[in-house]
Amino acid sequence: MSVAHERCGRGQAGTTRRGSRAQSGGVDSSHSRAPDRGRGLDRAVLDALFADSPHPLYVLDGTLRLIGFNEAAGDFAVLPLGGALGQPLRRWAAGLHQEPVEAMLHEVLATGEPRRDVEVAGGATPDAPDRVLALSAFRLRDADGGPPGVALSVVDATERHRARVRLSVLREANARIGTSLDTVHTAQELADIGVPDLADTIVVDVLDAVLRGDVPPVESLGHDLLLRCAGFRSVRAANGHRSGEVGCVMEPGLTSRYKEVLTGGRPVLITEHDTVPAGCGEQEAAQADGADSRMAVPLAARGGVLGLARFYRGRGTAPFTEDDLRLATELTRHTALCLDNARLYTRERSVARILQLSLRPAHVPGHSAVATAHSYLPSSTSGDWFDIIPLSGARVGLVVGEPPTRGIRAAVTMGGLRAAIGALASLDLTPEELLERLHDLVGRLDAEESRHPDESPDSLRAGTSCLYAVYDPVAQRCTVASAGHPPPAVARPDEPVTFAQVPVGPALGRGAPRYRAGHFDVPAGTLMVLCNPVLLRDASADSGDQLARLNSALQPRDRPLPDICDALLHDLAPDHPADDGVLLVARTLALGADKVASWSLPNEPQAVSLARERTEERLRHWCLEDLAFTATLVVSELVTNAVRYSTGPIRLRLVRDQALIIEVTDDSSTAPQLRQAEDDDEHGRGLAITAQLTERWGTRREHRGKTIWAELPIHD
Repeated sequence: MSVAHERCGRGQAGTTRRGSRAQSGGVDSSHSRAPDRGRGLDRAVLDALFADSPHPLYVLDGTLRLIGFNEAAGDFAVLPLGGALGQPLRRWAAGLHQEPVEAMLHEVLATGEPRRDVEVAGGATPDAPDRVLALSAFRLRDADGGPPGVALSVVDATERHRARVRLSVLREANARIGTSLDTVHTAQELADIGVPDLADTIVVDVLDAVLRGDVPPVESLGHDLLLRCAGFRSVRAANGHRSGEVGCVMEPGLTSRYKEVLTGGRPVLITEHDTVPAGCGEQEAAQADGADSRMAVPLAARGGVLGLARFYRGRGTAPFTEDDLRLATELTRHTALCLDNARLYTRERSVARILQLSLRPAHVPGHSAVATAHSYLPSSTSGDWFDIIPLSGARVGLVVGEPPTRGIRAAVTMGGLRAAIGALASLDLTPEELLERLHDLVGRLDAEESRHPDESPDSLRAGTSCLYAVYDPVAQRCTVASAGHPPPAVARPDEPVTFAQVPVGPALGRGAPRYRAGHFDVPAGTLMVLCNPVLLRDASADSGDQLARLNSALQPRDRPLPDICDALLHDLAPDHPADDGVLLVARTLALGADKVASWSLPNEPQAVSLARERTEERLRHWCLEDLAFTATLVVSELVTNAVRYSTGPIRLRLVRDQALIIEVTDDSSTAPQLRQAEDDDEHGRGLAITAQLTERWGTRREHRGKTIWAELPIHD
């Protein structure tokens, strides 16, 4: 080791000079032996560095020519040194002949500042094509003031670099995988993170049942299964991503090693280059082509197998190791939990969607008061709903609502409120009174459920918005009440679109139940648009733009209502709605004088015979003689009841609609009670006879008094 001997020689000379100076100064002879001990220590250090150090050490002159090296460097196969003395760096260390390395060495020579653990790629060998070397360098200066050199220490840091990359991949996976509750997106996140740091190609297959929210039983995994390719990335594919359809069928041609992963639930490391079976699909053959090393890891979570993750490394890269398999197992374990969360969300979403669709009106029957069309824009699992409720007197109730909850809870809320509104509407309550009772019902139900410790505040019904409108085709008048819901848009014939002047009360279950109704005339041919806030936000606050868009979407107004619905959704729906959109469009119709007959009768017994005569005459005019007997009997009973229990004039009205409607109004506020009369009773059979002869009957309160109505079916 020429450098070591040369340095030792310089050390001996320096010691001699120091010894001479010591002697000339009359120093004790015991002190003169200290430089000798210093020379011995220098020699021991040099011998250790050049003979015993396990780290390769190279000595370069100012032009980066090799002028010395230790024994560890001679045995370091990554940088062979045959005939390397006196050669520049590019001749004996081709793997280190890089501009950054040479720039670092020149910087150390110029500044004297050492550099430590500078990692560079170099010295690749067949067993380690991705080798990483850690370089440390410090400047050497000759004791005689000659030109400086540099000492270069080289350490194989491949495993350290791989461990750091694995840790980085794992840290990134914990941060990036599972950012959404979408199964395919989660699988793709695994593929994106693992390429190229862990594998050249990653394929993530999930069972087809998982995409539907289910997990097949373990015993079925040995049979033919349908796997969908949910995630794919490769350094050899264009843009790294797959091209073509998502999904492939894994049939008996799938390699037995992959089947073992699915059935046994254990990861496998395949270092040999297996031949792809003839039964495998073209996609798997393409993935396996050129792969010298493979891993297959099951996607298992909470006791169920969700799919399979396959990792490939091609020729020219280091084969997978057990450490890589452990990293892949940890990645897939985290991914499987995220996939199972997405599966559970998909299952709950599917159940909620099915439940919501089953609770919404599947078929809206035709009505003589309005022609309707509706549309539903699904974007989440909210419980937004609409309803069309036939009412007495040929009237119709139009309802739209939106609960504050999501998922199954929203469906439960929607179903309960729909049933409650239908029951309250059958009592012929006014819109404001109906919302007041609904408000009290929501508050009571939430108070009962809030006592349960498992119930969260987000599951309550309070905050549901609702709009209830009643249209009367005889009076051509609409009455609307709102509980935190935007008012309807009204487009009268030959008039611009306006928003109805409706007082908006608090949402159901919040605040004081104070609701007031808005009344407005709607001639025949008027379009009324009822929708939830997703399609019509803050209409009452700033309606200029909304009205312009509505007016444009409704043109021409004589189009079929489904076409108008499509136009409204196109113009009103946001690009990425955060909630479901519900739209109900109604075109008002009218029942003219030719279908309505009304008489005022005196409150005396003779009014019964007069009512029978008027009824028979009108039924002949309407060609409904076959209903004369039944109708006159019902009229007799209802008018007799009014004469007995009221004091003022009596009004009789007949309406020819889809059924013959008979209405008797008096000034008594006492509601009639249906009861079964005994054989010896002289009274009490009137309403019982009416109930048996008619299809429906009921009573509703008026501003003064009440109206008893009954419907007789009209048969063609």
